[in-house]
Amino acid sequence: MGPPSRERSVQRIARDLRALGVEAGALLMVHASLRSVGPVVGGADGVIQAILDAAGPGGTMLMVLGARDDHAWVNERPEPERAGLLVDAEPFDARTTPADPEVGMLAEVFRQRPGTLVSDHPEGRFAAAGALAAELVSEVPWDDYFGAGSPLEALVKQGGQVLRLGADLDTTTALHHAEWLCPIPDKRRARRHRHQATPHRPRLRLVDTQDDNHRIRPYTPGRDFFADILTDYLEAGRAQTGIVGAAASELIDAADLVQFGVTWMTEHLQ
Repeated sequence: MGPPSRERSVQRIARDLRALGVEAGALLMVHASLRSVGPVVGGADGVIQAILDAAGPGGTMLMVLGARDDHAWVNERPEPERAGLLVDAEPFDARTTPADPEVGMLAEVFRQRPGTLVSDHPEGRFAAAGALAAELVSEVPWDDYFGAGSPLEALVKQGGQVLRLGADLDTTTALHHAEWLCPIPDKRRARRHRHQATPHRPRLRLVDTQDDNHRIRPYTPGRDFFADILTDYLEAGRAQTGIVGAAASELIDAADLVQFGVTWMTEHLQ
């Protein structure tokens, strides 16, 4: 006989999630480091199944996907040059374009999983599975896709939670909604050109949004204020914390985090 398997079962991860505070019917926006969670039977798919099992048949799992974009550099060029530079770009297709590699392997596995619904938006691209999936991702606003009418606003209004499994401190997408709500002046904005697939032929579309790539205001060089907000939030004891698999994890009320973020930004980014 070989050495015993070090993989944790799906049932074990689901138990860890319930011990963290996940309840039946929960709406969970997930950020996870698979490396931190450690080996799980079924790999990334096993982690997803454990989350869905912990939330139960009335629950919902939500993730931000973004989209792989090998021509993202074009949107750093002057606007008059962009259309010509995007002529040969692979058009975004909600059905087939992979998730942005920066959001991690779990998001890409979730995107491809049967039963997952994906929003048709090259920038504000989300995936969801479960009871509220269609409501969350069917109509993402084209501009300011983290603002009014967005999946993030719905997450807050529906009493959703942010589930972080060993994720980096600067990885908390809900804080983009706090950026949108924050009443500070002179927020940075961005206009992006995207090549998008349509039933007939690809076409160029413009997306106008607050600048979620570079944040809405300058901050201390070398630091990310999302990480500082979350650090202060956790140090205030406002999250439920525990271990899921091998990952230090947090379960956070989305509305509370967003309001904390709005207050923090108002105080620190003026």
